[in-house]
Amino acid sequence: SRDDERGRANVFQRLPRLQRGRWINIGRLDINTSGLLLFTNDGELANRLMHPRYHVDREYAVRVFGAVDEEMLTRLREGVDVDGELMRFDDIVAGDGPGHGDAESANRWYYCVLQSGKNREVRRLWESQGVQVSRLTRVRFGNVMLPTDLRPGRSVELGGEMLNELCRLAQMPGVAAKKSARPRRR
Repeated sequence: SRDDERGRANVFQRLPRLQRGRWINIGRLDINTSGLLLFTNDGELANRLMHPRYHVDREYAVRVFGAVDEEMLTRLREGVDVDGELMRFDDIVAGDGPGHGDAESANRWYYCVLQSGKNREVRRLWESQGVQVSRLTRVRFGNVMLPTDLRPGRSVELGGEMLNELCRLAQMPGVAAKKSARPRRR
């Protein structure tokens, strides 16, 4: 958000100044989620990348606390009712984070992919199964992966083929030369 009701710093304050236009965030992360944020100065590009109609993947590394079995993973892939709304992951893969594979650990890591950006959707899906999300990080948006060497609060500018591919995902071919997008780690 651009303005915090408690006066906390926000990500927009750390972005470089634009000579014209303004930064638009592509998706959001809540205060308890870290990871990849994308910014652009093109409203149409932002809208297309966020709209479910364009089927742009968002991937999260999720550490869950509680027992997870294959039946639960199947339900999460097929869809579950969460507050009267059918939600599902497009894919779930067991991760290799700390605690994964350790039979004694109550925490397990998973990589979850979805193509919508509903409020707290990842947390709500897991919590509907009686487990708690203890850590959540967005690691990918479309073709843009969170660089492992990008420190929190830092940003890099996308360009070249990566930006062209991002525009193709938004079904805006040939526009990349005129656009600017900036991934940022929160």
